[in-house]
Amino acid sequence: MAATTSFEQVRATQLAAGTSGLHRGWTIAINRAIGWVVEPIAALLIVVEVGILASGVFSRYVLHNALTWTDELGTILFLWLTMLGAVMAYQRRQHMRLTAVLRYASAPVKEWLDIISATIVGIFCLELLPASSQFLKQEVIDLTPALSIPRSDVVLAIVVGLGLIFAISVLRLIDSDWKKVGIVLVSAAIVCGGFYEGRAIFAGLGNWNLVVFFVLVVGACVAIGVPIAFSFGIGSVSYLALTTTIPISTVVGRMDEGVENLVLLAIPLFVLLGVLMESTGIARRLVDALASLVGHFRGGLNIVLVAAMYVVSGISGSKTADMAAVAPVLFPDMEKRGQKRPEMIALLATSGAMAETIPPSLVLIIIGTVASVSIRDLFTAGLLPALVSCLFLLTVSMLRTRNDKTELAKRATFPQIVRAVFVALPGLLLPLVIRFFVIDGIATATEVSTVGIIYTLLVGILIYREFDWHRAYPMLKETASLSGSIMLIIATATAMGWSLTQSGFANQLASILSHAGGPAGFWALSIVMFIVLGSVLEGIPAMVLFGPLLFPIAGQFGINEVHYAIVAILSMGVGLFAPPLGIGYYGACIIGKTDPDTAIKPMIPYLLALVASVVVIAAVPWLSLGFIHGN
Repeated sequence: MAATTSFEQVRATQLAAGTSGLHRGWTIAINRAIGWVVEPIAALLIVVEVGILASGVFSRYVLHNALTWTDELGTILFLWLTMLGAVMAYQRRQHMRLTAVLRYASAPVKEWLDIISATIVGIFCLELLPASSQFLKQEVIDLTPALSIPRSDVVLAIVVGLGLIFAISVLRLIDSDWKKVGIVLVSAAIVCGGFYEGRAIFAGLGNWNLVVFFVLVVGACVAIGVPIAFSFGIGSVSYLALTTTIPISTVVGRMDEGVENLVLLAIPLFVLLGVLMESTGIARRLVDALASLVGHFRGGLNIVLVAAMYVVSGISGSKTADMAAVAPVLFPDMEKRGQKRPEMIALLATSGAMAETIPPSLVLIIIGTVASVSIRDLFTAGLLPALVSCLFLLTVSMLRTRNDKTELAKRATFPQIVRAVFVALPGLLLPLVIRFFVIDGIATATEVSTVGIIYTLLVGILIYREFDWHRAYPMLKETASLSGSIMLIIATATAMGWSLTQSGFANQLASILSHAGGPAGFWALSIVMFIVLGSVLEGIPAMVLFGPLLFPIAGQFGINEVHYAIVAILSMGVGLFAPPLGIGYYGACIIGKTDPDTAIKPMIPYLLALVASVVVIAAVPWLSLGFIHGN
């Protein structure tokens, strides 16, 4: 994927959808030009961010002289990385979106939905660009504290990003069937005009407007495949413009605020770490070591798969990267031993759900940021609950592998085991290095990602000698694109969450949940709610949107915020990897090259096991809090 250019991916998707590409010669040229400008800058920004954070750690810990400007410069460049990465993700069609409808739609319907999606994205950008320019003018007089850089130079990233995304959406429409585009544009104009003329009606609806804009409008956009970030954005902008007197520039300010937290810079860096871990051979050697220990037992490769997801997740922070690293190594041997591909996919997907609480999970970092929970405590708290979920999954797995042909497995000799473990030792040490640097306060949760990157590069270059420098640029581009898609969701979800808070929804939600029947009722509602949210929105946008609303309510019931966070993440993981809506489930099917329909039935017992483990973890706070200092 990383080696495929942006315009080629756009054209491949268009052709698959049946679009005509009538004027594609010059649209492809412009797409190329945008990629040639944006991609190297975004890749360079990632390298610079690694250098800035690494220099901060080195100066503070080795030279005992903290640099005052590193955090500020890192934050400034991060907004540019976010917006340029979002442009790349839109160009490559890599923004997170719900695909349940698209999967079963015919080619003509997909073409219509693609045109509608591009139109909605264009409308969002067109609405926000004037407001962004206004916000930019307001920031001209403000200077950053340490470097005295005008804030307008920072906010300019939003204007540039929205402008480029708008240009790509227009090119996408031009490259489609003009008759269908005309029908969609006229229909969009009628709908927008109707909403505008209905402002008086909206004024009388009060908080029912939340249902109109954040349930019906956002829900409809998500359902037809509009990227989640833009669905959140169009809902927030429409709500403020049509039901309040709050200027639209407020949305831009909330988006800026949503990504200015330096802790979130850990997201692209841990994504890069996951890619490096796979490319340097660390993941493969970890799997080989586990296979040498238990691979010869009945169902032993299932144990290896779950254990590998547990161990590898402690390094990469990306569940997709984990599955992509583990499945190709184990699946061929599992099939030789008589296991069915759908069963293997079911175990792979639920193992991914289990691994959501293993540090340095991106969701742990995000929930710590948006809900003001100690990331260090979350890193410590997530290990034992994930182990409990492991045991539940393995229990089901052992009961379902009675036909495993263990006679085909060759038992490793003791020297072979020692050699496999010794070769995998650098990878086994990496999670310990990450935890040591965070727990001992040497590096923050953001800075420790650079430690992992440097460590992984040294292992790949000096020990395993597998790192291919020719893959460096594609890996940086892929990291920027994925990070941009995640961060734009956080930006627009922050604006949407602010709108919900200003409307008084948070107080209403607190009032409803306070009558849930005490802590037990609140726990039950929370688990169900987060499973549904994880299935529909994915963990990251769901947590950014609802975390700040629900955590204070949990505190009113006397529930520890760290304990609540772990249960919430596990619950969202169940939804994320549960068919028919869970995006993670379909990612596992793609990695395992299996028809999603065939793996749904084998998923059921594993999902029930996960839900049972979530209930146990919620009922026993010690599982989350037992190893945190002071608990």
